[in-house]
Amino acid sequence: MTVEGTVSGLEERVVGRAWMVRLDPADRGGAAVRVSCGRPACAPQVLPSAAVGRTAAVAHLATHLRAAPGPRPGASCACRAEECHTHVRADGPRDRAPALRCGGPVVLAVINDRQGRWWQALECCARCAAAHPSAKIVATAPAAAGPDPTAGARGAAGPPPAPVGPHFSHASSSPAPAGPHFSHASSSPAPAPRAVPAPRPKPRRKGRTGKIAQRFVPYDLHPVALRDELIELGDLFRAYQQLPEPDLEQLAELHARKAKAFRTWAEVTGETELRLDAQRAEQAAAAALLQHQQRTGQSPVGEGEVTNRLLPGLTQWEHARTVLAHVAEHTPLPGPEARLMTVMLTLRSALTGTGNLVGQDVRGLPLTDPEELIERLVDSGWLSIPGTADDLLESRPESPTPITIPSLMPDDDGQGPFDFGRKTRPKLSGWAQRVVGDKKLRKKKTGAATRLLALALAVRTTTDGRLGPEGEGVDLAVLTSWCAVEPDELEPLVEQLTVADWLEEAAVADGRLTGRLAERVLQVSCPLP
Repeated sequence: MTVEGTVSGLEERVVGRAWMVRLDPADRGGAAVRVSCGRPACAPQVLPSAAVGRTAAVAHLATHLRAAPGPRPGASCACRAEECHTHVRADGPRDRAPALRCGGPVVLAVINDRQGRWWQALECCARCAAAHPSAKIVATAPAAAGPDPTAGARGAAGPPPAPVGPHFSHASSSPAPAGPHFSHASSSPAPAPRAVPAPRPKPRRKGRTGKIAQRFVPYDLHPVALRDELIELGDLFRAYQQLPEPDLEQLAELHARKAKAFRTWAEVTGETELRLDAQRAEQAAAAALLQHQQRTGQSPVGEGEVTNRLLPGLTQWEHARTVLAHVAEHTPLPGPEARLMTVMLTLRSALTGTGNLVGQDVRGLPLTDPEELIERLVDSGWLSIPGTADDLLESRPESPTPITIPSLMPDDDGQGPFDFGRKTRPKLSGWAQRVVGDKKLRKKKTGAATRLLALALAVRTTTDGRLGPEGEGVDLAVLTSWCAVEPDELEPLVEQLTVADWLEEAAVADGRLTGRLAERVLQVSCPLP
């Protein structure tokens, strides 16, 4: 007796085709992308941008789909061969969904990720294609008839051999004709083709959703304008975080809008935490705006008003204080006139120890005898000029006198006493000239000590012009030391600044000078941090 073996149809079915087109960065930090295809004969392409790369990748995949033959009815799912999660059930207590069972005709489908980084074409059954939300059916194989249990053993050899003995139908008493005949095949109709199941529809959202400040915006939040504002703000904050450079003015505006939106949200829902978030957003908006104003040389003067400062920014204000502190420690001669001259010459040659000077620069200072003062500075070794002091005073802008200050020249390592740049030095020099040469100070014929006091107070104010840190005033000992005067000489200098409309509400008490700078000179102030 001969026993015929049988092989299941699944073991004989060919594995479905599958290939992928990918979009990857071509180099680190650049915009170029590489388009690669899973087909062996396709060479990678390097394209200038992601947008161009996506267009090329889709066109490349479409070319393959047009050239490829249609899906084969007898092919098994390509995704099942790769043991995807829809076919293989992981072991674990949280895995509730059963593994997917294939069904429906074989289709050629295309799936892709949401970010547009890869596209995959695969041969699979209609049920597997429907399991992928992004799947698009390109072609469908004609539905085959019901499975034939002998198809695996028969293969491609043709029709089955005739049975050895006659068969009889249970439907009649006459012998059956020669050849194979099955009563159940003749008595039941052929199975109808199975329809392709439609992809599972995505749940319809009732409204837009978004996220802001680690909070999800409800899709049913009303009014709709509030919901849209919150979603837009969340997108704008995330876009701001991607900026290469901070924009404090834009950040202040975003925080102000967030505060207003959160306050309305709190009124709609009654949540106290939202109201607290609105208050924190208001504080963040005020802090960002103040920082922006300080960096750009502005500060609030009154309601809705700002002042533009001659030196814009915290860094330049600190450089101005550094120069004045250096002069206070390295003045070669005593007295306010020598110190004022030292300030102006230091700012002219701060970086390299060299600079140019004309006679008008010196004659514009309140000096009793400028020629004698220059000669004394030269004799002390602090200043070096090619000619005489009289030659310097007679020099004009078209032929300035070169000056050298050895103590300011960089050392062998290229380091000097100051670390600001070449563009900052003329700004600091112009700022000091603006303070010392103030029109009202010149009209009142104030002396060098008064001009030094104006410089000292200009770098010791708050953003709104009050004297001293937090507006608590300035120590008198510091001012007398800087101005090179006796303590009893300081109060008359304060009165001169008040008459010249430089100071307001000035008062000397308890060893401190309090008051504020006049509004007209706020632009030359350098507020304390």
